[in-house]
Amino acid sequence: MIVADSDVLIDALHGREPGASRVAEGLEAGVLGTTAISAFELLSGARSPEQREVVATLLAALAILPFDEKAGEAAALLRQELEGQGQTIGMADYLIAGICVSRSTPLLTRNRRHFQRIPALLFADL
Repeated sequence: MIVADSDVLIDALHGREPGASRVAEGLEAGVLGTTAISAFELLSGARSPEQREVVATLLAALAILPFDEKAGEAAALLRQELEGQGQTIGMADYLIAGICVSRSTPLLTRNRRHFQRIPALLFADL
């Protein structure tokens, strides 16, 4: 499985490349999922009933990985490590990274600037 970050899913929703093609390929191959955190970000960003319907349709096609105890432990350690080095990446990104690291699942994102600070995190090519 490959975990798509919110930014790539938003690109797909707007037809922006390369995200749109990459998401379509992942869905067709049955290997694309996302996190409960990204699902929250997408749903909370939908401003109209039409947007909510489009987002809900996309999310229904994806496996949604939960933020569970193992992900919480991983996210907490990642946050402690980075903040101990004087770096931060934002709470949502810690949670997303924790989900991916705890499952050894690669992340598909445009936001590598933040996520590259996490050595244990795997990446999928965009």
